[in-house]
Amino acid sequence: MSWSEDAPLAGVRILDLTRVVSGPFATMQLGDLGADVVKVEQPGVGDESRGYGPPFVGGESAYYLAVNRNKRGCAIDLKSAAGKELVLRLAASADVVMENFRPGTLERLGIGFDALARDNNELILCSITGFGRSGPDAQRPGYDLIVQGESGVMDITGEADGPPTKVGTSIADMVTGLYATQAVLAALMRRQRTGHGGRIDVAMLDSMASLLTFNAGIYFATGVSPKRRGSAHPTISPYEPFETKDGWINVGVANDKFWRLFCQAIARADLMTDRRFARASDRVSSRMALREIIDPIFRAHTRRHWQAVLERAGVPFGEIKSVGEICEAPQLLERGMVRTVSHPTAGPVKYIASAVRFDDQPPPDAVRPPLIGEHTEEVLGEWLGLSRSDLESYAHKGAFGISEPATIAGGVG
Repeated sequence: MSWSEDAPLAGVRILDLTRVVSGPFATMQLGDLGADVVKVEQPGVGDESRGYGPPFVGGESAYYLAVNRNKRGCAIDLKSAAGKELVLRLAASADVVMENFRPGTLERLGIGFDALARDNNELILCSITGFGRSGPDAQRPGYDLIVQGESGVMDITGEADGPPTKVGTSIADMVTGLYATQAVLAALMRRQRTGHGGRIDVAMLDSMASLLTFNAGIYFATGVSPKRRGSAHPTISPYEPFETKDGWINVGVANDKFWRLFCQAIARADLMTDRRFARASDRVSSRMALREIIDPIFRAHTRRHWQAVLERAGVPFGEIKSVGEICEAPQLLERGMVRTVSHPTAGPVKYIASAVRFDDQPPPDAVRPPLIGEHTEEVLGEWLGLSRSDLESYAHKGAFGISEPATIAGGVG
């Protein structure tokens, strides 16, 4: 497997000990940027997310396929002495090791930071945890749903008279993965200056709490926690969904200029002189009265009608699309964001490409997600220079199973 020499992270080696979502999403971002990511999985078992379904495509979990592109698969038993030895040797050749076990797990396995960096003082170890490596909750498991609740985000999500609601995607996992990616890139830059690696600690709870931004600011300023308000914005109005005759649209009247344009567009210029709505803060204070006026206006016409009216007026608006609609949206298709990669068991697999592009070029085609242990022989030969007899020796010591997809048949070197 080869990567473009022009890729931003070409030549950077990532030893990926993560599983499920937060870690794999982070290492996929690094792989998208051209890093050589080697995903280590338990022989014969693999990442837990391989079993998350339905749906399964050709025996492969759609969940797993969505967060594991641009990686090579290596099956190593971390509980065997020979497997630990291989991981330590791989770490000595790596730039970054990424893991998302509970704090202390790597140390119990004998592959903690001190051991991993023993022969590589430039090594960067990025640890993703649920609640951090310190503090009273450090040993708690970090599942997305749990962290969404603990972070305060669920309490401000949902209708005012409804229950707390989780975000519709695994936002705690994803944003933590993005923070971890950012941290790794910063650590690589620091290493260029200092010549030393170090540890990175990225917690899901910290990551989600950081998203509270102005909501936390409201609490710090008033001592009162913001409440659920559905899709309404706490400090801007109207800035929310509206029901039309045949569906829903979002309207974003984010300042006084758009308010004037909006009033003219809905043929209610009189609202501009209504003292209840004169300033942005007035419109927030009189939100319910404003909704009582606007709601029937929108319900009187179709979504297409309002799209044409608002676009002509220059008022920010947007459809509320389904997942299927956005996956087929001309805007994404035209920008090359929806790609297809061929998989040996799942067949053609579509995916949403990286959101990052350089020099106005679309993101490059991805390498498909690996089968369990598919590249074990290739990676050990390439990174460590192991010969066929070396591979046979490690296999017989239980480091990896010779029945894995990546067997020792054919040898290396």
